[in-house]
Formats: sequence, C-alpha cells, structure tokens
Amino acid sequence: MAASDGRNTLVNTKPGIRLMIVDDHPTFREGLAALLEREADMSVVALTGDGREAVKLFRSKRPDIVLMDLRLPGLSGVEAIMALRAEHPDCCVIVVTTYDADEDIYRAMQSGARSFLLKDMSKEEILETIRSVHAGKSPLPESVAGLLAERLKREGLSRRETELLQLLVKGRSNKEIATALSLPETTVKFYLRGLFIKLGAQDRTEAVVSALRHGIVHLE
Repeated sequence: MAASDGRNTLVNTKPGIRLMIVDDHPTFREGLAALLEREADMSVVALTGDGREAVKLFRSKRPDIVLMDLRLPGLSGVEAIMALRAEHPDCCVIVVTTYDADEDIYRAMQSGARSFLLKDMSKEEILETIRSVHAGKSPLPESVAGLLAERLKREGLSRRETELLQLLVKGRSNKEIATALSLPETTVKFYLRGLFIKLGAQDRTEAVVSALRHGIVHLE
C-alpha cells in the first residue's frame, strides 16, 4: 500500500472488481481492504474517511463499486452518494455501516445505493453482495429488506417537521422552537400534532424516542 495522505491510501491493483472504501474509522477501513485484497477477483483502488474526498477520488480512480459508511465528516454518506450519482449516474454504491434503523436504510436506498450491509455481517455475505452488485443486481439481506418494508408503511416527514423534530430532540421548548424556526408558537403546536400522528406518539417524549429508534434523527 502507498499512502498519499492521512485520509486515503491508494492500494496496488490487480484485475477484477475495482473497489473504493469510504469509512472514517481507519482500523475498519484498512481491515476491510485487507479482506477484499485476498480475493482473486477484487482489488481496492482507494481508501478515504471523508465524503468530499470520496467524490474527488472517484473521478480519478473510477472504481466499479464504492463501499460507503453513513456517518462521515464533510459530506454524510447519503450526501456523498447523491453527489456521486449526480456526477456519475451509473455509479454503484453499497452502504456498509453500523446503523440499522429503518430511516437510515430508506434514505440510503432513496439516494441511489444498490445494497445495504451491516458491519457485523459475515465475510461471505459481504463478498457475495459485492459480486451480485457487480453483476447488475441489487440484493438486500432479509433483515434489511424487512426494516425497509416497515419504513415504507410509515408516512414521511416534511422538511419543516424534520427541522422541528431535531430541535425537539435537543429539548427545546415550543417557544424556543418558534424562535429558531421564525414561526408563531401556534404554528409550532400545529406541526407537533401532525408529527405525533406520523410517529404514533402521544407526547414529546414518545416522539423523541420514536424518532431516535427509527433513525429519523440522531444524537450528536
């Protein structure tokens, strides 16, 4: 391996499926690269822990598949996928993450990811998914598909409802939310009622718990 800087490492290549790994945890990133490099039909052409850097690296390395985490500095994983696909519509991305909430899965697939894997899945499942995506398929593990199906049953939130929910998670009062969003307090109460219905919540506490459980918002 030849290190180019602290964020990414360019790896010697061989014939086969060309991969780029985007993950901000160096140990996982390099461990996954070592695993993939042992496969006769796979080579890792780039590593990075930064979403914006991933977009730049894609232009020069043109990997067949990008393995993308969701939580990244700079651009989030979903934002990076959207940026990649806006510039390269045929770009193939597989999300590989620890986040298994249904909203995370939904957002990733909506952004254009071809599959969604959890980091604790077996080596065999990861390798099989990479080969399937390279063959033009969009496989989803049964557990992930089940969570996505549950998410599709739930009505999505509007941009304003999501903004309000983020402030709710931070413990802001109705008055503080109204000030932050430049809204009348009566309008905030109206949004809250709709939010409770969509989340199946009776009050603010239940709404926050539901939002965190589903991955609609995350604690910083």
